[in-house]
Amino acid sequence: MQTATIQQLQQTVKSATVAKHAQNFPPIEQETRSHVDTACAAFHLTRKPQTMRAWACLENGPIRPRRINGRLSWAVTDIKRLLTGGQ
Repeated sequence: MQTATIQQLQQTVKSATVAKHAQNFPPIEQETRSHVDTACAAFHLTRKPQTMRAWACLENGPIRPRRINGRLSWAVTDIKRLLTGGQ
């Protein structure tokens, strides 16, 4: 009985976390900006933001960001191309 309650609580927390992150970002098809920040790019590519930063630092990822005033900015067109399987 207690195991079922713990599992149910874990699922509720996981669902709430996913829903919280999903509502912060519009679907990539509806994105109107030309570039997005690292958190948004990571969300759409189902990666962690730190992975995106590593791609930028090591310059070994499938896409590269622009650096604007010390911040990373990821092109929406590059994200869409990567999601559709284009290189």
